[in-house]
Amino acid sequence: MALPKQINLVTFDVYGTLIDWEQGIVDAFAKEADRDGFTIDRDELIRNFHEIEREIESSSYELYAEVLRRTAVEISKRVDWPLEPSRSGFLPDSVQRWKPFKETNTQLNKVCKKFQTGLISNIDDKLLGQTRRHIPQDFDLVVTAQQVRSYKPDMAHFTECARRMGTKKGWVHVSASYYHDVAPAMANKIPVIWVNRHKETLEPGQKKPTAEVKNLLEATKLLGL
Repeated sequence: MALPKQINLVTFDVYGTLIDWEQGIVDAFAKEADRDGFTIDRDELIRNFHEIEREIESSSYELYAEVLRRTAVEISKRVDWPLEPSRSGFLPDSVQRWKPFKETNTQLNKVCKKFQTGLISNIDDKLLGQTRRHIPQDFDLVVTAQQVRSYKPDMAHFTECARRMGTKKGWVHVSASYYHDVAPAMANKIPVIWVNRHKETLEPGQKKPTAEVKNLLEATKLLGL
């Protein structure tokens, strides 16, 4: 599945693609755990976060702020950090401080000048609003988990985006998560550029994305910018 010759819409996942959420999470946990004189290993934290978040999102829908609170509590149990559940709000509260990658706004400016653009994200509207203070561009379309009451890799985000567009023709999706975005986009026959920041390797049976790049600069070059 090649990139379309005529591109009409470029959509982006947000966290991990435009926003360095991993560093934001690490900083938030480090600050809160330091109150108790506790230290959490970065790799262990990120590994647990991925696993626990997926488990919570795969059950009945709830706001992403609540997903973050529950994830914080479960991580604290796994690493033997005695965090009171009443303090778990530190994690959703930290989202407003999660910063874009260095190249994000420069590359988004290029894309927004030439194409219609959109955001497709596993988050709630309030938290995304806080993040968009760091991303000054306007977008033609925004689909959140709150709007579709579902979390990727379920298809609802992509189905809703196609419904609003009226077509999937000329649509390209850009994402750093194979699990959340690349796999469902390809299942929907949507060309996808995988921003493989962590140099992941595909497992047997996983389909290759339309294109694979290291960062957003390489992605925009593929888009002819």
